[in-house]
Amino acid sequence: MKVLVVKTSSLGDVIHTLPALTDAARAIPGVRFDWLVEENFAEVPAWHPAVERVIPVALRRWRRSVLRTWLAGEWQAMTRSVKLADYDLVIDAQGLIKSAILTRYAGAPVHGLDRASIREPLASRFYDQRHAVAKGRHAVERVRELFAKALGYDKPDTPCDYGLERTRVFGDAPPPATPTLLFLHGTTWATKHWPEMYWRDLTERCTRAGWQLRLPWGNDAERERAERIAANLSGVTVLPRLTLAGIAGELAGAAACVAVDTGLGHLAAALDVPTVSLFGPTRPELTGAWGPRQRHLASDFPCAPCLSARCRHYPTKDELARFDVVREKPLCYTRLEPDRVFAELSALVNESGRPAPETAR
Repeated sequence: MKVLVVKTSSLGDVIHTLPALTDAARAIPGVRFDWLVEENFAEVPAWHPAVERVIPVALRRWRRSVLRTWLAGEWQAMTRSVKLADYDLVIDAQGLIKSAILTRYAGAPVHGLDRASIREPLASRFYDQRHAVAKGRHAVERVRELFAKALGYDKPDTPCDYGLERTRVFGDAPPPATPTLLFLHGTTWATKHWPEMYWRDLTERCTRAGWQLRLPWGNDAERERAERIAANLSGVTVLPRLTLAGIAGELAGAAACVAVDTGLGHLAAALDVPTVSLFGPTRPELTGAWGPRQRHLASDFPCAPCLSARCRHYPTKDELARFDVVREKPLCYTRLEPDRVFAELSALVNESGRPAPETAR
């Protein structure tokens, strides 16, 4: 059986789909998948052994210059690549109008969520088979159920298995000999950023405990923040700009991570790296990093979770007196102070059995 998966973005959503492939490969011997995915995340599907071919798309880039995209032939090349394959069926795991449109080029029956289960109900009109998958559960479990219904097997009750082949991800390179921590400080919304002064405080605590720290980054603003966090501290390395595979290699050698609500936190979960994830305006129940060694610290600030990319909280008189409302914004993170995060991180490392420096034990 050959199946086309449409799950284009974001990084976390792409990673959430991997356990469904593992389930399917165990239930249907010989099943193979092609995967339509945004070009920035095209490395990830190739890490799963059930994926035969990755077909990159660039919807985000193409929307900015439709005429140039058409003249360059990129859209035609993508659709031709899909049309020429002989698929038994297509699964739209994205549930958006843009992804539903892409399924029509495959020339095979399309499966997706029904109107009551999907994010954009209009997208369900594009499907030949619509499946009811109850909301209110984590995204990983919902995608696993969608695949089980589309492909005709019972969803297993076992814990999710991302199924990544570690040699596909980062080769045979050995992990660093010195126990390291990775701080995944970059994210999209301004409101999801843990305050920089908290990162600096946590970094100082960890270096005093004997840890080596590594700080990745993905753009100039993140690099500059990493450099400020690391300034004048020994044992803290600001990494060069890395591919996803490069960051995965760093994760493989890490004793643990601290992450904001970011796609790289989901990558840490997929690689079974113990991680403390911090949630201010967002909530972990439905889309948090999913795995046995993942710890979520969610703010209980009165207006959290607001699920907003813009903070609309106006500080009270008491908050103006207690907090630095410029450096500690958004204030929901004042409930997740560095001492609490450090305590949770230390406990997680001890529970995981991963190596720690003598002074941190």
